This record gives sequence, structure tokens and C-alpha cells, in this order.
Amino acid sequence: MSFLLKTRSESDKPKSPSSEELQQKIVQVRELLGSLAAEMPAFLSDTTIRRFLRARNWSTEQATKSLKETVKWRRQYRPESICWEYEGRRAYIADYLDAKGRSILITKPTIKGRVSGKEQIKHFVYLLESLAMNSADEQEEHVTWLIDLRGWSISSTPLSTSRESMHIVQNYYPGIIAVAILSNTPRIFESFWKIIKHFLEAKMSEKVKFLYTNNPESHKIVSEMFDMDLLETAFGGRNSITIDIDNYAERMRRSDLARGVLIIQTDINLISRHH
Repeated sequence: MSFLLKTRSESDKPKSPSSEELQQKIVQVRELLGSLAAEMPAFLSDTTIRRFLRARNWSTEQATKSLKETVKWRRQYRPESICWEYEGRRAYIADYLDAKGRSILITKPTIKGRVSGKEQIKHFVYLLESLAMNSADEQEEHVTWLIDLRGWSISSTPLSTSRESMHIVQNYYPGIIAVAILSNTPRIFESFWKIIKHFLEAKMSEKVKFLYTNNPESHKIVSEMFDMDLLETAFGGRNSITIDIDNYAERMRRSDLARGVLIIQTDINLISRHH
């Protein structure tokens, strides 16, 4: 596999609207959403609408369609009510940023999960929700996704789990992933990748990069993207320290509080006790 998949040139990408045009599009989407805009005001903010517009090539119709589908999913899944309750070593948000100031999502699917596949996806949604709702207002595609695939086997990421995870990223959290870096994929992964690639949108597929830590070209590109003293050795960096789960748990609880999830969870618990 090559390290870097080709991406579209700037001339091939849809032209971004001006600030005035973008605001008009946001207003148009709100009009098309109708009463839904009032149903989920925290989610259907200008930031979210702008993100969906960007992900759908600035089409108000396509962005509105995606938002309606996402609202339907959120009613059932309630991602805003998920709070920290996981051990976090298999998937977590790094405590440093990349060279462009983007948040870093790290997943290590080869670490044996301590919970069911359903719970693992729930935790993945929790991380995506935290990244989406705590993002800077104007920051475009603000997440770099690092995936450690050393020692990978098909049991590490069952096809059904991978498909569902990609469906959630592409449909319910579009426009937050800037780049996805797959590190040290074994040869057996190539056949799996050929299958998974069919479930990726073109935009997502072209964001995927393959990293091999013993490859000089890979090392050069990674050193330009990250502070090598902070980046984990699994991705070619010099940081050999594993995640401090206690500090991480406290950081995620503060993140929960910042987006109001603890208040939401408390209200749900109170309602449940009354019924």
C-alpha cells in the first residue's frame, strides 16, 4: 500500500461561499428544517449547519436532508446524554494537537475490548460527540484520526462494527475528520481494506493515509504534522508513555460538563426514578 492516497486538487473542490453567502445558506437550511430547528437548538447551531453544508458541497438541500436524518438518529440514540464511563485505552482523544491545531482521535483496535461491540460503538459515538460539540466555531475539519493497526486481525475490527462506525462518522458527524492515518497495517489488512473502501464516501476515502513507522518518507511527513516528543511511538513519535487513565477520565468529565451532558444525564436519571 502506498503511504499517501491521492487527494483532489484545489481546482476540483467546490468553491466555498463568501461569508454573506454562507449566512444566507444557513438561514435557508433553518427554513427547510422548520420546527426541527427548535427541537434541538444545541445541536442545530450555526456551527453544525455550517459543518453539514461544507460536507455536502454547500448544497442546502443535501445538508438539510442529512440533518433531518441525523435528528432522527439522535432522537433514538441520544448521543448528547452519553457521559464518561469507559476505561478508554482502546479509543481516546489525545491531550495535544497536531501542527495545524487539530484535535487528535486515537483508536487502537488491536487492544482487546472489555465491553461488547455495541458498547464500543457507543464509546466511539461519545468521542465523536465530544469532538463535534466542543469544536471551535470556525474550524474546518478539526480532527486528525490516528489508527494503530500493528498486529491487526479480522477479529480486531469485525466488518459489521467497521461498517457501522463508518456510517456514523460519514452520516451523523460529517466534516469533522480532516485526515485518517492508518499506522503499520499488516499485509492481511489489504483484503479487508478493499472491502471497507466500498463503504466509504469519496471524500472520506481520499482522507485516508497509510503510515509505516520504518519508512523514511512516512517519518518525514509525520514529523511535519506532529510534535514528535508528544506523538506516541506507535505512530513514529518519541512518546513511549501510555495514557494516564485517571487524568484522562478527569479531562473527559470536564469535557462532559462543558457541553452540559452531566446535567442532561441527571435529568434523565431523575425522570427514570419518578417512573
